[in-house]
Amino acid sequence: MNCTGVGGFGFGALALGAGLLAAAPATAERLVTSASTHRVLISSNFTGTDLVLFGAIEDDDTPSSRASGYDIVVTVRGPARTFVTRRKDRVLGLWVNMDSRVFIEVPSYLAVLSSRPPAKIASPEFLRRLRIGVANHTLPQQIGSDFADVVPQDPFRVAFLRVKDNEGLFNEEPQGITFLTPTLFRTTVPIPGSAPTGNYEVETLLISTGKLIARETTAIEVVKTGFEALVAQEAHDHGFAYGLVTALLALVTGFLATFIFRRD
Repeated sequence: MNCTGVGGFGFGALALGAGLLAAAPATAERLVTSASTHRVLISSNFTGTDLVLFGAIEDDDTPSSRASGYDIVVTVRGPARTFVTRRKDRVLGLWVNMDSRVFIEVPSYLAVLSSRPPAKIASPEFLRRLRIGVANHTLPQQIGSDFADVVPQDPFRVAFLRVKDNEGLFNEEPQGITFLTPTLFRTTVPIPGSAPTGNYEVETLLISTGKLIARETTAIEVVKTGFEALVAQEAHDHGFAYGLVTALLALVTGFLATFIFRRD
């Protein structure tokens, strides 16, 4: 199977809202996080970079950490897009698209980093409710006239996750959080060269004894710069003219190649 992005719709916030309302912290602890940069610039030679996130656990009432300790989960979600996953079968010696499934407003990038494997942090129901881990993330599909998530074993869902993993756009680090002290931590978020542009949500969860203690959300922006940004902007603002110029350049290039390499 393969998957293709086909643009975005306008209701990606619905899926995010379900997880945000799943649990409400009711303790004195709070999170303070800071990223090494809030703007990643993509140029022609961009091959990827690492975003460093630092965080601190503050408690006005109890300066020392809990005896049970803390767990941290950082989830980075790229801009929502709609993708098509296709299933191919071999017919008369040719590979033909036999079926397809549309994934509606799913993250174009997804990274989940935690201080321990999620299965050791909380119960499966808690992990599903807060969408902790790639497998627990909501990936709504269009099935006929309905929109719904499906079971984790769904072949189209499995294929979609496999493709995104191979592209380096979906990844999970079960020990990707390092505690510098009992209340200070850091993590490194990989931003691959193929990362889509747009706004990225960075959600940090503080968990102790399987319960949500605090939540902090920030954002970063991935943008094109230089000549690539100019071309992308012109293509967006003047689509017809951009297409016409591209076609003319292709014709001129073909003519010059024929003239230079022709045989007398």
